[in-house]
Amino acid sequence: MSGQLVREGHTGTGPGAITPDGCAVELYARMSVGSEPEVIASALRPGASVLELGCGAGRVTHPLVALGFDVTAVDESAQMLEHVHGARTVQGPIETLDLGEERFDAVVLGSFLVHTSDDRVREGLLGTCRRYVKDDGVVLIQREGADYHSDVPREREDRAAGCTIRILSSDPVGDGVHEVRVEYVFEDARWTQTFRSRELSVERFEAHLEEAGLVVGRYLTPDGVWVLARPRQP
Repeated sequence: MSGQLVREGHTGTGPGAITPDGCAVELYARMSVGSEPEVIASALRPGASVLELGCGAGRVTHPLVALGFDVTAVDESAQMLEHVHGARTVQGPIETLDLGEERFDAVVLGSFLVHTSDDRVREGLLGTCRRYVKDDGVVLIQREGADYHSDVPREREDRAAGCTIRILSSDPVGDGVHEVRVEYVFEDARWTQTFRSRELSVERFEAHLEEAGLVVGRYLTPDGVWVLARPRQP
């Protein structure tokens, strides 16, 4: 069975359930993890409390739990969260997350979510990061590399999952936004995803953080993809 749902330029096709932002649940349950857990862990004290926003099927969640972190995993898709184990899960949109007075040592916003084409959504995402990080905590954000939209088409192999991932195109659609088409090919299945992404220069990215009450502490990776931010102090 295949499904297709649409939300503001986001679509997905392939076997099984497709979330409103075009993500295939079975696909993300199959994908292996890269260096993200190690990058995140390098910035945290042992046993830190972590709020992971947009956790999907737990690709990063599970290694963080295995490393001894106390993870609260948030996703809008109940079907994605069914695959998450070992962590507390919360279902709902990131922008309207309500955890009361709870605060965390670290808030993680991965999957390039900061590049949403909707400025109001970005404001909500970063607002949630600031709201739930402790005053002495950190916010870890994954952003696109400098050539993300220019080095196309390109592909890479997820050998652990047995998948070829192809970025087929990244076409400008106006106002700094690109429509990106991705294909995921396994021996027994194929998925596609189309989504919209706004390019953010380093200056624009850091300005968005400032507006949310966050400041860059340091870039965690040489390519600038992972960033450590801290709450702006009065």
